[in-house]
Amino acid sequence: MVIIISAPSGSGKSTLVNALIKEVPNLSFSVSYTTRKPRGAEVEGQHYHYISREEFEQRIAAGEFLEYAEVFGNYYGTHQSYAQKAEAAGCDLLLDIDVQGAMQVMEKALDAVSVFIVAPSKDVLEERLRKRSEDSEEVIQRRLQEASQEVRYAEKYDYIIINDKVEESAENLISIVRAERVRRQRLAESLKPILQTYLQDPQ
Repeated sequence: MVIIISAPSGSGKSTLVNALIKEVPNLSFSVSYTTRKPRGAEVEGQHYHYISREEFEQRIAAGEFLEYAEVFGNYYGTHQSYAQKAEAAGCDLLLDIDVQGAMQVMEKALDAVSVFIVAPSKDVLEERLRKRSEDSEEVIQRRLQEASQEVRYAEKYDYIIINDKVEESAENLISIVRAERVRRQRLAESLKPILQTYLQDPQ
């Protein structure tokens, strides 16, 4: 299963994703590639794989990305190898990606479940962005404008979580993943022999 999680910047997505990884086993988190520079205490290979624009475009041409998008002048993408590694390990692949990338993955008809996370209102989102004290006024306004575009895609997702209370939102996300796993087990080939034992004539 591929789990797609998207949200406008400042919606609290990282907090919810971290809670999901902590509580739900057998998740393989994809570390995106990007052409932007590291910020603050970000670590190569943990937060992103930082590469040049030239190298990113070479990888695009080689078909190495499961999805990619250009956001605010920088490329972001998920390398195909993460899907392959997750499948080999018997894990579900967790993608923390923007709506452009999410639409690409959905179009490829992968076994995906998609979740869109949004703040209770645009005013609340703006307040959260300002409290982070990470961005200039210009960047904050750009993020708010981008959020207005991203929410137009919300209804294309399987689930929408309004992140008002963090603990409740985290539990909702965890419940979604657990429920989707159970639903897929219902369709699994391994279940058929078990059900067949109940249909056999008694001796």
